[in-house]
Amino acid sequence: MKAELELAEEDGSPPPVERLVSDVDEALGFVAAAEAAVEASIRVLVVDDDERLAEITVRGLRRRGFDAEASASLRLLMAGEVLVLDLGMLADLDDAALDGVRDARPIIVTGATDRASRALADRVAAYDYLVKPVDADELAKAIRKRAEESR
Repeated sequence: MKAELELAEEDGSPPPVERLVSDVDEALGFVAAAEAAVEASIRVLVVDDDERLAEITVRGLRRRGFDAEASASLRLLMAGEVLVLDLGMLADLDDAALDGVRDARPIIVTGATDRASRALADRVAAYDYLVKPVDADELAKAIRKRAEESR
C-alpha cells in the first residue's frame, strides 16, 4: 500500500483506490485469521489422579481445538491457561497450594455431589463444578467461558 501511494504521489496521478481497498481487505482477513487461531488455541491443563481419564479428556479437548495437556499433579500455570481439576486432587494440598488453586479459579470435575465436596470447590473459588462423567461439549463451553473471563 505504501509503495502504491508513493508511486502515485511521485507520478502526480490519483492513487489506485480499488487496489488499496483490496489490500486493506486482504490485511483485515489476515488479522481475522490470526485472531481466530489465537482463540482456538486456548491452553488447558487437565489434572486428575486417573491418568487414563485425564488423557481421554485431553484427546476430546484437542479435537475441539484446545491446546490441552494431562497431568497427574499440579504445576504452575502458564499465562491464560485454564485449569481443569479433579476435586480429589485437593485433598493432599496444603494451604499455600490451595491458595494457588484458588488464584487459578479452576473448573472442578468430580464424581462427588455431596455438600462437603461442593464446599471444597467453593473454598478454591471454582469457576465451574461439573459432575463426572463430564460431557465434552459442556466442558469445552466452560473452558471457553473461563478463558474469556481471564482475558
